[in-house]
Amino acid sequence: MKMSHPLQSESWGSFRQAMGIDVVRLNEWQLTFHKIPFTPFTIGYFPKGPMPTKEMLAALDTLGKQKRAIFIQLEPNVTCHCEERSDAAISQKQPDEIASLIARNDKLLRPSHHPLFTKYTFVLDLTKSEEELLKAMHPKTRYNLKIAQKHSVVIKEDNSNEAFTEYLKLTAETTRRQGFYAHNEAYHTTMWHIMKKAGIAHLFTAAYQGSTLAAWIIFAWQDTVYYPYGASSRGYRDVMAPNLLLWEIARWAKSKGYKKFDLWGSLGPHPDEHDSWYGFHRFKQGFGPKLVEFVGSFDLILNPLLYRVYTLADTIRWKILKF
Repeated sequence: MKMSHPLQSESWGSFRQAMGIDVVRLNEWQLTFHKIPFTPFTIGYFPKGPMPTKEMLAALDTLGKQKRAIFIQLEPNVTCHCEERSDAAISQKQPDEIASLIARNDKLLRPSHHPLFTKYTFVLDLTKSEEELLKAMHPKTRYNLKIAQKHSVVIKEDNSNEAFTEYLKLTAETTRRQGFYAHNEAYHTTMWHIMKKAGIAHLFTAAYQGSTLAAWIIFAWQDTVYYPYGASSRGYRDVMAPNLLLWEIARWAKSKGYKKFDLWGSLGPHPDEHDSWYGFHRFKQGFGPKLVEFVGSFDLILNPLLYRVYTLADTIRWKILKF
């Protein structure tokens, strides 16, 4: 069976193993087990797999107990209302079918305590012509593209070591500026080398007057390109480099025959304007993408008592970190 998402690729598994994570293959799928510090227990993570079945949950239950997992988090690559299927893992299952599975299942399956993926994402349809894509954009986004072009912002794919070093610098700058929690340099470096070698990861930069203003890592997988990692500078913000960067990546993907551009997340149909990600949500929305909803994230609970202890401790931890 073809893996429907780059996080189910063998290369992604190799990257996680290189980071010291326990990677396990379950039939055609892979999941990881993460140690809980100062305990003998683990947490399982099954990203972007298929719709769970009762048989799959039983197999996960057995595996999880072997790994001393408190729970296994499942985030299926399954949309709620997709109009067309691109692979076997994407189906037209509705949310009530998940609810029914939870109700029928003799294991403890419930909505995740702390989802890692957003329930929604934005997807650009690259089968449309450039004229159609431009027409679907918000007028302000089209205007920003013209500004970037007027200032001769240079967009290019650059997979060199020098470009990746710039990416790391911009990532550190963006993390400090926005105050969010990000992966460390070892994570990005290991991911980049393994996924680039596999032909999955591509690095694109936006430069103005010799300065790199933005750098994004794109995953290309089957018929879709994804935008999982990106960073930008506060310098020369008035030249609108990120706008042109996204547009030129979309044009590059079209030229290579990709059909979709998954922008890796959205706040959904009713975003909170006070959310720290609201500006990024609006930036993506300006390109006129389709809003896609996934069935959600679920925890398969293997140790109910320890699960309650863990979720309480995790809730307190995040409150302290955000204080």
